[in-house]
Amino acid sequence: MNKISSRWTYFHKKAFPTIWFGFLAFFAVSTLLSGAAEADLMFLVIPFLMAIFGYFFMKKLVWDLIDEVYDCGDSLLIRNRRSEERIPLANIMNVSVSTLMNPPRVTLRLVRPAALGEEIAFSPISQSSLNPFAKSEVAEDLMVRVDRARSKRALLQPVVDRRVRFAAARSLRRGKAGTLERTMRRQTFWL
Repeated sequence: MNKISSRWTYFHKKAFPTIWFGFLAFFAVSTLLSGAAEADLMFLVIPFLMAIFGYFFMKKLVWDLIDEVYDCGDSLLIRNRRSEERIPLANIMNVSVSTLMNPPRVTLRLVRPAALGEEIAFSPISQSSLNPFAKSEVAEDLMVRVDRARSKRALLQPVVDRRVRFAAARSLRRGKAGTLERTMRRQTFWL
């Protein structure tokens, strides 16, 4: 089990917003105390607008990042705050990467929503490179492995469908229409 999320996630989620909003608050308070705000109101308007911009920017791109992601072979162990969840690679529908932003993001879209939502975003371990267009090795590896896991799921699908149809037909022959739905739910649960 190796960690594939960046160790800088804590800095991006907690420390940087504290520094950002702390600086803006310090600037606004010092402007008020020095009397510069009376001379020109822009000394208060600009920090206020920067705080609003920073809030929406961080809400959209930083605060939704998962704290830690571990690669467990056929699944990913996701830890965010106090919750922990294991997500099989076969449950991942899509892996998308945004490398031209800081922090870089990998977003996993799930087939069946997890407790943390139907999309999980994390900042991957980044390799030092002067090339801004370099591909993320973590994301490329995840894409290949998720595709393999989905292919296995697709190969198992006809077998499961055949079992579900057989169980449904057997329930109908026995006159147990109520058990038909339970049987189908039970059989499709293992997909």
